[in-house]
Amino acid sequence: MKTKIFYIVLIVLIFLGCEQPPLAEMESAREAVFRAENDVNAALYAAGTLSRARSAIGQMQLEADSKRYESARTYAAEAVQAAEKAIIDGKAGAQRAASESSAVVSGLRQEIDQASSNVSGARYSLMDLNYDDLDRRLVNAHNTADQAEFDLAAGNFQNAIDKASTVRSDLANINQTVASAVVIKKK
Repeated sequence: MKTKIFYIVLIVLIFLGCEQPPLAEMESAREAVFRAENDVNAALYAAGTLSRARSAIGQMQLEADSKRYESARTYAAEAVQAAEKAIIDGKAGAQRAASESSAVVSGLRQEIDQASSNVSGARYSLMDLNYDDLDRRLVNAHNTADQAEFDLAAGNFQNAIDKASTVRSDLANINQTVASAVVIKKK
């Protein structure tokens, strides 16, 4: 009986000692994370998911180094899944950013024309304003709108949104300056 138990223990030890690291799964995980890290959209719009993929790779390696191969296999699968999700989320994020930036930039010219018209009306009404400054600010708004359109066309969506927001803020200040002059003149 003791001999039988000895052989069973020996077989179990041999089986445990023969377990091999999941090299193929680990390599697939590394490749998936590498692809996601080199995907511009994943890096910009899915940084959290990409971070989870990197973390899973680190955990995978720790588990493999500690010879906990089943756990390493699990982390490898998690890394692949997170990397693939980062790429998908990155594409969706880029599409949302493109749509949002297009909407933000598209109305700038009309808003500039409206502010220009307000300044012209104030000039015609002989309101006491610094027209050189207002004209300079309108030219600046035109130039920044041009840059926003260029960024939009180049796929630099956040830059386009930032520049469009700057233009809108400047136009609001111009319109507020003209409106304040109208109130003062009415008094």
